[in-house]
Amino acid sequence: MSIEPGSTGHFATRNAQGYMTQLCKHFAHKIPATVQGNEGLITFEIGQARLVARDGDLQCTVAGADAAAVERLQGIIDSHLARFAFREAFTRMDWQPAA
Repeated sequence: MSIEPGSTGHFATRNAQGYMTQLCKHFAHKIPATVQGNEGLITFEIGQARLVARDGDLQCTVAGADAAAVERLQGIIDSHLARFAFREAFTRMDWQPAA
């Protein structure tokens, strides 16, 4: 499967590092997921999600074989983050096509 960047999403939050770590640890129970410093990588069957935590911002770049895979990955990240960030009334990342 050829994987190319599909889209990048941002979530403005003071808890970027915590949410990134929580997402990676959650997925690591079933699929490959790693955290190194302020970066995380989650490998799904349909693609990958790369996470970067910065001061005040959680960035996620999803990549998949096609547009449907990218859209599904966005939904997976958004739905899980919505559960973890419920105190911040998170609904979805601001997704933009990756450069």
